[in-house]
Amino acid sequence: MRKQVRIVVCSVLGAAISLLLQSSTRAQEAAASQQAPVSQDPAVSELAVPAEDHIVHVFPTVKKKAELPGIGMAPLPLTYHGGPVMTKANTYAIYWIPPTLQTGAATSLSTHYQQVQNAMLALYPGHGIDNNNTQYYQTSGSLFFRSTTWIQNSGGFVASYVDTTPYPPSGCTDAATPGNCLTDSQIQAEIAKVIALKGWPTGINNMFLLFTSSGEGSCAGSACAYEWYCAYHSYFFSGSSPVIYGNEPYGDTNYCQVPGTPSPNGDPAADAAATVASHELTEAITDPELNAWYDTNLGGEIGDKCAWIYGPNTWDSGHANQSWWESWTSLFFFPQIGYFELQEEYDNHASACVQVGP
Repeated sequence: MRKQVRIVVCSVLGAAISLLLQSSTRAQEAAASQQAPVSQDPAVSELAVPAEDHIVHVFPTVKKKAELPGIGMAPLPLTYHGGPVMTKANTYAIYWIPPTLQTGAATSLSTHYQQVQNAMLALYPGHGIDNNNTQYYQTSGSLFFRSTTWIQNSGGFVASYVDTTPYPPSGCTDAATPGNCLTDSQIQAEIAKVIALKGWPTGINNMFLLFTSSGEGSCAGSACAYEWYCAYHSYFFSGSSPVIYGNEPYGDTNYCQVPGTPSPNGDPAADAAATVASHELTEAITDPELNAWYDTNLGGEIGDKCAWIYGPNTWDSGHANQSWWESWTSLFFFPQIGYFELQEEYDNHASACVQVGP
């Protein structure tokens, strides 16, 4: 009888311990899914920059990249840190193009510039760069019952919106654009406004890219566009739903393009913006909440490890490294746009930067 009692007591204790561990794990995972990006220690990564209330992950300018040892072809692999990924990416483009800047100076962002960005976002799923993402994954579940979900080469460009309302008063000081500067809070507010206006869904598999016009700068804390970065990605919450977003300043080739890089669409600023947008989209897919895939060298993400590296140009008579003409969406919606010059992305299997994934 005593032996049976001992067995029963041990079984009950074991079950209780298991339930406690599972409960603790669920609580940790719930907290992790709701945490703001400030949970990532900025000291870990020179690319994780503190903004007003959270962390953003920046894409350094060509000049800034040269000042950061190890950015570009860093030998360390991307490692998984427990956060979610975008299993598929549905993209939305917002073009904020008022008639003038805060200083009253004229500004612009051409229709063709918008077409190049929309075409890149529409054609990105189903092609080699997005296929490279499929080697990365997320895990979820309790301590003893965990599941793995891989990124899918799917999703698509959902919609775009042009907003011509004035920029708010300059909230920061970008040395490259004196008097014309948006803070991260102002950028978030614009994205939230358009999402509400259009009734767009939020959530981990939706990304919103905000493109601003020529002459307009921005700052995330002390790091500013054109001086420090060409774009960045991060997230904020709308209720309990994450809003994954990218800040996409105008594609100024003085700061955000390698000299001598060809322009397959005959629009250097638009082509520069397209490679920057593809960089941010790819990084957001693999690290949307800044706690999934990055390396231990400056916290470099999938795009940072190949920043401004294009590889061979084998298309469009040497003017492009991507040919996406075979897609029916290219022929139907974007009959003049199918070639792109996009930076490579990191392949953990090959331990190298690639144009086409495994």
